[in-house]
Amino acid sequence: MVEERASMIVVREFDPRKDGVGVEEVERRCEVGPSGKLSLFTDLLGDPICRVRNSPAFLMLVAEMGEEIVGMIRGCIKTVTCGKKLSRNVKNYSSYNELAKPVPVYTKAAYILGLRVSPSHRRMGIGLKLVHQMEDWFRQNGAEYSYIATENDNNASVNLFTDKCGYSKFRTPSILVNPVFAHRVPVSNRVAIIKLTPSDAEILYRRRFSTTEFFPRDIDSVLKNKLNVGTFLAVPRGGLKSGSWAGSDSFLSDPPESWAVLSVWNCKDVFRLEVRGASRLKRTFAKTTRAVDKALPFLRLPSVPAVFRPFGLYFMYGLGGEGPRAAKMMKALCGHVHNLGKKESGCGVVVTEVANRDPLKLGIPHWKMLSCAEDLWCIKRLGEDYSDGSVGDWTKSPPGLSIFVDPREF
Repeated sequence: MVEERASMIVVREFDPRKDGVGVEEVERRCEVGPSGKLSLFTDLLGDPICRVRNSPAFLMLVAEMGEEIVGMIRGCIKTVTCGKKLSRNVKNYSSYNELAKPVPVYTKAAYILGLRVSPSHRRMGIGLKLVHQMEDWFRQNGAEYSYIATENDNNASVNLFTDKCGYSKFRTPSILVNPVFAHRVPVSNRVAIIKLTPSDAEILYRRRFSTTEFFPRDIDSVLKNKLNVGTFLAVPRGGLKSGSWAGSDSFLSDPPESWAVLSVWNCKDVFRLEVRGASRLKRTFAKTTRAVDKALPFLRLPSVPAVFRPFGLYFMYGLGGEGPRAAKMMKALCGHVHNLGKKESGCGVVVTEVANRDPLKLGIPHWKMLSCAEDLWCIKRLGEDYSDGSVGDWTKSPPGLSIFVDPREF
């Protein structure tokens, strides 16, 4: 009987002209949190493909039974760094040390997200069918690897991808979440914060961080996107050798001992989140803390953000830095981003995702109760006919200290 019904499932490309209502209904049916527990829900603001729309190539598929949509999946493809190698281009280097400078090795990677199956149609192989058809599109478009991100304790998702789809557990970055308070966060007056132009930001990222795992080759498109709030550099006050900002080329030729950089993405114009399932007591407590913080901002009291109604977030990405005080520089940058978020109506939290062993993690303020200690990324090699290249099979490579999380798919 299950096999008969499964054979009636048709998987096709999402049609925004006629599928919007059906997709929203599946999303609504899937929004059933565990009884008595807090659950996080997402409002895509009427745009089902908002989470992949800004990627270089993307696709959304729906599963249909009769005229009813019973499932969907999103996917996108981009070119990212999967490793590094030593450059052998003698013409451009004047010394052996320069000659041995590592350069990125790129691969075409595909990302799966937003897999949903209506509760009434589960255990029929619909999720598996959606994944397989999305992977076929990945292969047709030259992707060498496919990866997904899920909660470490989401057993159904982990089992689907690792047991049935051939994915392996790959990376476990941390999602760090900090509330946006009613008061401004103090930023050390020993730190100067400079907003970079997109072109200066691109130069800095390509020169210093292009060998970071998952670094997008089209970083220029990310930095010039209208959702990008800006790129910010923290340096010791008075630490610029030229006395003032003279561009990334000048900065990188003689940088200060310690510095840090990050970029900010405006997710609140893409989707909104809401925490449901809280008791009246918890809601009242949160509301009281916000009221006190707003009335007495000079006390700088921590307050629970307004997460029990729809809220947006700022996402910090491209975090990097150098020197013994880089973590302190990063803390100043995080404070600056918090204060930017405070100015924006509806920005409830500031979020980032970093590798578990990233030394800059120590400088990122966050609430443990809102954060996720271990997100789980799983990966799969889509074809064995690809060359191993300079890094071999990426799925078997050890994790590095840092990881680049693309804001377009967060």
